[in-house]
Amino acid sequence: MSVSGVEGEERSDFSAAESKQIRARSLSLLGSLLRPVRWRVIGAMLIVVLSTAAQVAGPALIAFGIDRGLPALLKQDWVPLAASGAIYLITGLIGAGLIAWYTIMSARISQGVLIDLRKRVFLHTQRLSLEFHESYTSGRIISRQTSDLDAIRELLDEGINQLVQGLLYMSFTAIFLFALDGTSGLVLFGSLVPLLILTRWFQVRSQALFRQSRVASASLIVQFVETMTGIRAVKAFRAEKRNERVFGGLVEDYRKVNGRVIQLFGIFDPGLVLIGNVAVAVVLLIGAFRVADGQLAIGALLAALLYTRRFFDPMEEMAMFYNSYQSAAAALEKISGVLEEHPGVPDPVAPVDLWTARGQVAFDQVTFAYQSDRVILPRFDLTIPAGQTIALVGSTGAGKSTLAKLMARFYDPSDGRVSLDGVDLRDLHPKDLRRAIVMVTQEAYLFSGSVADNIAIGKPDATPAEIVRAARAVGAHEFIEGLPSGYDTDVNKRGGRVSAGQRQLISFARAFLADPAVLILDEATSSLDIPSERLVQQALQTLLADRTAVIIAHRLSTVAIADRVLVMERGRIVEDGTPADLIAGTGRFAQLHAAWRESLV
Repeated sequence: MSVSGVEGEERSDFSAAESKQIRARSLSLLGSLLRPVRWRVIGAMLIVVLSTAAQVAGPALIAFGIDRGLPALLKQDWVPLAASGAIYLITGLIGAGLIAWYTIMSARISQGVLIDLRKRVFLHTQRLSLEFHESYTSGRIISRQTSDLDAIRELLDEGINQLVQGLLYMSFTAIFLFALDGTSGLVLFGSLVPLLILTRWFQVRSQALFRQSRVASASLIVQFVETMTGIRAVKAFRAEKRNERVFGGLVEDYRKVNGRVIQLFGIFDPGLVLIGNVAVAVVLLIGAFRVADGQLAIGALLAALLYTRRFFDPMEEMAMFYNSYQSAAAALEKISGVLEEHPGVPDPVAPVDLWTARGQVAFDQVTFAYQSDRVILPRFDLTIPAGQTIALVGSTGAGKSTLAKLMARFYDPSDGRVSLDGVDLRDLHPKDLRRAIVMVTQEAYLFSGSVADNIAIGKPDATPAEIVRAARAVGAHEFIEGLPSGYDTDVNKRGGRVSAGQRQLISFARAFLADPAVLILDEATSSLDIPSERLVQQALQTLLADRTAVIIAHRLSTVAIADRVLVMERGRIVEDGTPADLIAGTGRFAQLHAAWRESLV
C-alpha cells in the first residue's frame, strides 16, 4: 500500500513526516518521467537562456542610441544610431525565433512526459489486484486520468515556461541594470525585501488552499461519475433529490475554497503592482537628481526605468505558475500514490509453466480474510477432481464467491495454498493461469464494440467460424442473428443494446471460446429467463463434460447438472454429496430443495 493509503489519499491534513515522504515520492516519479528526455530538457534550457538574453538587451541598446547615437548624429555621424537600431532589430528577431523554437521543444517534451505518465497510470491500475479496485472507487480512478493529468499538463505546457522565462528574465534584467547603473540596481535590490515577504506570505497561505481545491474538485468528479454510472439505481429509487443535495453541497465547498483563492490573489496582485510602482518612482527620483548633477545620462535613466518596470512584469505570471504548481503537485501526489500501490496478487518470481492443465483443484488448509478481524474461510480443505462439476450452495455470506475468487486467483489465501494439478496458483505462470481458469460472473460486462469482438475476448485470434460455433453452443446464435447487424452489431455502452439475459449468453460464449480446463460460474445464470436458462443448461451438460466446473447458484434447477453438491455455511462445508443423495436426506440441501419446489407451485 502507498503512504497515504487507499482511504487516506484524498486527505489534506497530512503530518509533517507524511508530507515529506509524499513529496519525496512525487519527486521520484517526476524524475523518472524526465530522465528519458533530459538531454532535450537541457537543450531547451540553453535556447531559452539565449532568447531571454536577446530580449533583455533592448533597453541597453536604447540607452546607447540616445546617449551615443543622438550626439553623433548631431555631428553628422549616423553610424552609432544606425548600429544600435540594427542590433536592436536583430536581437529582437533572434529572441523571437529562439523563443518559438523553445516553445515547440517544450511542448514536445511535455507531451512525451504526459503520454508516458498516462500509460503508466492505465497499465498499473489495470495490473492491480481486485482488492484495490473494490476499495478504490471508479470515480477516483477517472479523476486520476482526467483532472489530475490535466493539472500536470497545464503545469508542463504553461507553468514551467512561465517560471523558467520569468526567472531568467528577472535575472538578466537585474544583471543589465547593475551593469548600466549600480545605484538603480541597488534600489531594485532593496525592493526585493518586501517582494520576498509578500511572496512568502502568499506561498504559505495558498499551499493549503490549492490542496483543498484539488480535493474538492476530485470529490465533484467522483460524485458525478458515480451518479451517472449508477443512473439506473438513481432512477429506480428516485434518488435525484438526494443526489442534488449532495452534489450541491460539494459544489458549494468547491465555490468557497476557490473564493478564498481569489481573495488571496486579490491581495497578492495589487501588492506586486504597488512594490513595482514604488521601485520605479524611487529610481526616477534618484535618477533625476543624478541627471541634473551630470552623474547619469538621460538615456541610461530611461533604460534604468524600463528595466525596473520590466523586472516586475513576470511576477504576475510566476504567481499563476504557483497556482499551477500547487494543483499539479497535489495531482502528482495522488497519481504517485496510485503508482506506488502493489498488486495484492503479484506475479510469481519464478513462474511454473503448465502447458496442458487437467483441471484438478485443491484447497489445502486455506485460511482467508478480507480484513484481519473477519475470517471468511477458516482452515478450508477441498479437492475437486479433474472433469468434475460441483455446485456450491448456501446462504448469502457463506463464502461461496470467496472460494471462487481464490480459485480464479483474484485473491491469494491468507494462509495455506490453492493448487491446480498440484501447482500452487501463486507459482503458476499468469498466461497459463488465465488460459486454464475462466470465471463468468453475474455482472456479464460487455465492452464497447461489436458482439463478435466481445465474444472474441475469450480467444483474441478466433476465426469468425469459431465465434459463431461458441455462440451456437450456448444458444446465443439465434438472438445475435436477429440483431440489426448480426455479429457486427455494436453493443453500445456497457451492452445497452442487448438485454441482461442476452449479455449473459454473450459472456457464456466468450468463456466457452476460451476453452478453459476449469470454468467457474458465479451466479452466472441469474439474469436468464427460464427458456434461456434451459438452453444454457443443455449447453452446459455437453460443454462441461470434459472440464472441471464450479457452479455457484441460488437456482437449484442449475444445480441439477452437477456431479457433486457442496453446501457451505460460515466458510465451512456442511454437506457434500450428489444432488440425488442430498435431496433424499434431511439436511440443509434437502430443505432448500423442498422450499424451492414449493415456490414453483
